[in-house]
Amino acid sequence: MTGVAASGAALTSGMATAALAHPPKEMPSYDVPEDMMPQMVPIAKGATPYEIHVDPDNFALYWTLPDDMAMRYTVGVGRPGLYEAGEFYIGAKKEWPSWTPTPGMLEREPEKYGKYRDGMPGGLDNPLGSRALYLFTPEKGDTFLRIHGTDDPSTLGKRVSNGCARLVNDQMAELYEKVPMDTRVVLYEPLT
Repeated sequence: MTGVAASGAALTSGMATAALAHPPKEMPSYDVPEDMMPQMVPIAKGATPYEIHVDPDNFALYWTLPDDMAMRYTVGVGRPGLYEAGEFYIGAKKEWPSWTPTPGMLEREPEKYGKYRDGMPGGLDNPLGSRALYLFTPEKGDTFLRIHGTDDPSTLGKRVSNGCARLVNDQMAELYEKVPMDTRVVLYEPLT
């Protein structure tokens, strides 16, 4: 998808299993700078509509649309070395998902993640936020890569995660409603 994004994304995150039993009554909105708000943008001619493309160099997630257009979201992506570029598909979608740190997270930072070894219920303080799209491949099934919400807008436009792409919760809820199961997802290699 030349022209939209020419690099890779970082998405290796914690597992999510069960939904929150009592979700918050209202989705909070977040104070995000104007240039980080979702924007309709032109993309490369002939791009396939209704796909997700993540460009980690520009901290951009594109939801492609007909007529060579896309909705561009600003995302936070994984720290260097904590992502897998490639092609995936949406194999699961969850609202207010629970979260358990991956074995890699526990190994890298046991002091930070050890207390969550048995998981954390869904909710606003959960690292996966309001919604999560689970990335699968035909070979591996669930890759533990996610596109998910966050309640921390300061992480947008940065390489901060254990691999996942993150949007603020209200924007993630909007994207979640648009994206059907089996949607193709492309995570580009970073150029920088």
